[in-house]
Amino acid sequence: MLRFAVVGGGILGAAVARQLLLTDPGASVTLFEKEADFALHQTGRNSGVVHAGLYYTPGSLKAQLCRRGGGMLRDFCVEHDIAYRMCGKVLVALDEQDRARLAGIADRAQKNGVPGVRHLSSGQLRDLEPHVAGIGGLHSPTTAIVDFVAVTRRLAADAEARGAVLRRGSRVTGLRNRGSEAILTAGAYEGAFDQIIVCAGLQADRLAMAAGDGTDPRVVPFRGEYYRLRAEKRDLVRGLVYPVPDPRFPFLGVHLTPRVDGEVLIGPNAVLALSREGYRRFDVSGRDLWDIVRYQGFRRFARANWRTGLAEVRGSVSKAAFAAAARRYVPQLVDDDMIPGPAGIRAQAMDRAGTLLDDFCITTQGRILSVRNAPSPAATSALAIAEHVVGVAAGER
Repeated sequence: MLRFAVVGGGILGAAVARQLLLTDPGASVTLFEKEADFALHQTGRNSGVVHAGLYYTPGSLKAQLCRRGGGMLRDFCVEHDIAYRMCGKVLVALDEQDRARLAGIADRAQKNGVPGVRHLSSGQLRDLEPHVAGIGGLHSPTTAIVDFVAVTRRLAADAEARGAVLRRGSRVTGLRNRGSEAILTAGAYEGAFDQIIVCAGLQADRLAMAAGDGTDPRVVPFRGEYYRLRAEKRDLVRGLVYPVPDPRFPFLGVHLTPRVDGEVLIGPNAVLALSREGYRRFDVSGRDLWDIVRYQGFRRFARANWRTGLAEVRGSVSKAAFAAAARRYVPQLVDDDMIPGPAGIRAQAMDRAGTLLDDFCITTQGRILSVRNAPSPAATSALAIAEHVVGVAAGER
């Protein structure tokens, strides 16, 4: 009987634990989560979008696993009666430069097999989203929304029903290879496993390095802040309203996102977080801040993107600036329509050249496999990533 440990109780860790038992029903699987419940960090603090695969480089892991994972997620939600709404998404072109960029995105979408994507004239955009302004757009009808916390809890429960042991409140403090085994330490607990799979999100690099893996890529945390639309203003959008991505900048920009609970989120921005798990503006961790400023890759990134960073900070400290960014797409929106919303932190992997890793990244060190980079669309792709990771793990044994 093979013994597996999975570190991290977000959607990816829960999916991997379940997939291990789908692949080998006789395996011993233990899932370690440092918090008292699952999905309390990235999984539970994102906008809930099920991405269709519009943007990703054809042939990349993101492109392949997003398309497969999205279908698997939809089927899982149907099977377990989890709310899933295919509300669609429009990328809104504000000028001719935006409209020109849409051609490249449409081409990627076609190569990635995204169904139903079509260009919109300004009139067609108004028909689809009457309150949205733009000279045109691109519509993805199969982009959806879901409650990723509910999905994660169901995945963990399914893994437990298949025999997994779920250890909440177990912070992993050590990982090491020892001959044909891998040793995991969590407080006073120490256990030997045939393989350990680390899906630790914001702590992914630290645990990978503790296992003897390389120092790159590093996690640099970016906080994304949201506002909510007041209930009486939620009809300003029908589906997801997004800007056209600008390849000059590393982040997408403010957009409007309906949620399955009826809320509509506006955001997020992207500001440097001074604590990996600091969801409030003034949360600071000395260790996390020191790791950021001493990292050569971040210093190079900051030199190249300081103007964008200042603009994001302006939106963080000024509600008027945040609202103005959203009003470019929904002119009827006024500052008082927005109320403070949640914040999340993105575990963005960065290399020493200051480049943000664009694809999922998986590394191995002996019998310890680490998911080093799993940004959006990782939640959408989680079931397919789990398949892929379990396959890679099997090849390493």
